[in-house]
Amino acid sequence: MKTFFIMTLLATVFVSNAQQVKSIKATELAATIKASKTPLIVNFWATFCVPCIEEMPYFQKLAKKYQSEKVALIFVSLDLKKDYPAKVNTIAKKLRLTYPVAWLNETNADYFCPIIDSTWTGGLPSSLFINNSKGYRRFIEEQLSREELAKEITAMVKPG
Repeated sequence: MKTFFIMTLLATVFVSNAQQVKSIKATELAATIKASKTPLIVNFWATFCVPCIEEMPYFQKLAKKYQSEKVALIFVSLDLKKDYPAKVNTIAKKLRLTYPVAWLNETNADYFCPIIDSTWTGGLPSSLFINNSKGYRRFIEEQLSREELAKEITAMVKPG
């Protein structure tokens, strides 16, 4: 029953397109991460973060390349409330994001950062790579090149 609830939450919160960015709380995101049955990338970004915007197309292209490995990708905006949904939707449309986009409806980084990763200082861009079935978890708080991202995804999905 708990798995059904989490999968329903995942479908409800993250089924989105570029026009429909959903609001999510940190605890919901943490539950989704914990319940993930497939390799998962959570990319944290903001509309005001140029390095974030630069790396997002790489994430999308490489997630698609690794579809056969069942890699899931979620883009999570950390924009201010005044920029949600208009500005967040505009960037999602401009970048033609096809993977789920959510807006983290939280204002206190001291609260939500440690919920996601104990090492996160709040810097952007940041990404969480997780493969619960392998016990793999890596948090990176910097911009990634296409090559660095490909290496990280390979490490996340390669057999034990």
